[in-house]
Order: sequence, then C-alpha cells, then structure tokens
Amino acid sequence: MEKKNIEWGKIGFGYIKTDYRYSRHWENGQWDEGELTDKAEVTISECAGVLQYAQTGFEGLKVYETKNGDIVAFRPDLNAERLQSTCDRLIMPKISTEDFIKALDELVKANLGYVPPFGSGATLYIRPFIYGCGPVIGVAPSPAYEFRMFCTPVGPYFKGGIKPIKIMLSDFDRAAPHGTGNIKAGLNYAMSLYPGEYAHKQGYSENMYLDAATRTYVEETGGANFLFVSADGKKVVTPKSDSILPSITRRSLTVIAKDYLGLEVEERPVRFDEIPSFSECGLCGTAAVISPVGLIHTKEKDILIPSGMDEMGPVLTKLRETITGIQMGEIEGPAGWVHKIC
Repeated sequence: MEKKNIEWGKIGFGYIKTDYRYSRHWENGQWDEGELTDKAEVTISECAGVLQYAQTGFEGLKVYETKNGDIVAFRPDLNAERLQSTCDRLIMPKISTEDFIKALDELVKANLGYVPPFGSGATLYIRPFIYGCGPVIGVAPSPAYEFRMFCTPVGPYFKGGIKPIKIMLSDFDRAAPHGTGNIKAGLNYAMSLYPGEYAHKQGYSENMYLDAATRTYVEETGGANFLFVSADGKKVVTPKSDSILPSITRRSLTVIAKDYLGLEVEERPVRFDEIPSFSECGLCGTAAVISPVGLIHTKEKDILIPSGMDEMGPVLTKLRETITGIQMGEIEGPAGWVHKIC
C-alpha cells in the first residue's frame, strides 16, 4: 500500500484519523465475531458503565517499519496479557491473546499507508481498549462491552525528543496501596490530569509520584516508569511496588541491560533520598521509549542529575539504541520479542 502524504518528521504525539479500526462487542456472556469499521465514532447509552463508573481499560503499543521493509510490533503478547489483568480487576470480559493479535494484524494491514517509513522517527501507535457500553445505574459491572482498537501515526512523546527534561515532585498521589495502580485503567490517568496540568503550567514536563502510604519511595510518573543508573554506571535500578504499572518497555530494558550490555539490574524499592547518588535518571514507556531526566524540582531545592540537561547519559543512550535497534530490525532481539505482521 502506498504511503499517505504525511510529513512524517513533523508530526507530534497526537491523534490522526486513519481509515479503519477494529471493533468487537460482548453481551449475554459472549463476544461477537468482530470486524473492521471505517466509523471512528461510537454510540452508547447515556447510562453506559464507562460514563457512570469509569469502567474502562486500555493499552498502548507501537508498530514499526524495519530496515528491510517488514512491518512489525514489539511484544504485543505482553500487551494482551496486561489488558487481561486490567479486565480481571475491573470485572470486564477478557480478550484472548490470540484474538488480540488477530485484531492487531487486521487493523495494521488495513492501514498500511499510515505506517511511517523506516528512519523517519515516527511510528504507528496502536490503542486497544475495552469499555462498558451497556446501561447501568446502580454501582455494578456493565451488562455489555466493546473492545476496540485504533491506530494513529505519531512522533516523539515529548516535544524535545530525547533531550533531557525537567520534572517536579508532586504533592498528589497517583495510586493507593492495594488500589489500581498496577493495571492500565482509564481512571488512573484521570487522576493524573490535574497534577499533570499543574506541572506543565510551572514549566515541567512530568510529575514524580511517591508512594501514597509513606511518601518515601519513588513510584512512577503519570504515564511512565523510572530507570536510574548507579554512580559507577554499572547498575540499572528500577523502582518496585505493587502500585506501579508493569511497563513492557521497562521489563524489556532490564533484560537488555543484563543480557546485552552486561549490567547489573536491581528492581527494588527506591527511596527518594537516594536520587542524588544516581548518575542518570530516565522515564521509560511505550510512548517515550526512554526520555532522560536532567532536573527534579522539589519545594526545598532542585535536584540536578549528574548526566545534565544537554544530552542523554551514556548508559541510557546504550539502552535506548539497543531497544530501538531491536524494534527496527537492526539488532536481533530475544526470541518472540518482534511480531511480524507483514
């Protein structure tokens, strides 16, 4: 399929309507067959579960054109599994991994013209989601659901690309212990909107959230996990908590750090007061891949990360180059990491 007439190098991380999206409905205990549709709008009851009680979960993954022209996705089976965990927690019917991958393949093949070309710096972002579309007035699960998956070409998540960003320590909490912080529920992201807008108005790209119970340990940002690098550059440290979303990018980077770069990896609770002892700090996730942090603002003082505000530190740079190399087909990844669509 011929590429669409898009200035791939100039697009940001926003929505561009594509030709088709995938839709599948659940009611009376079963899913229908599902289909592609050209309708980007949905019609639901004013009393739909998603509108009344925020019963919805979503995922995010990317599709790439590799150096040899293949169209591939990065570890979509893990996105399917994480969406299944979200559905379990929010009492929604699950989509099997097989059906998730089938929907992904159909969607991408129907929108091949929107897959950015190799080397453009852009990717095709995939957004799968499930929501309660049936009417419910009492506090209860919806009687009907729609699973939907759309795609849109995107550029860098942060405007500066991979240039170090400034973030601020938030006074708000992202997720409570034993709550829903470890699933990808829409309600979690709604909670981050107000503090996120506040941070932006103060001139910062993101918030750093601490654990809600003690406000002692680093958790994550509104949409990404943290990575830290030890002072000697030989160890990658990532926070561990039951209220942190299990990022697929972070999980992949820890394997890359250990098996490709020969680094030690620690996944453990990270105290906020440890941050000055690290040489590098970064945010990682599907959207940003890795975005370096150069400064963390607190009410008492600014914490300056030793890697600075000019460029990404050497360890995070190697991690980013390796994971994007695997995604783009320039480096051979572990078995099963790259799913070929066509």
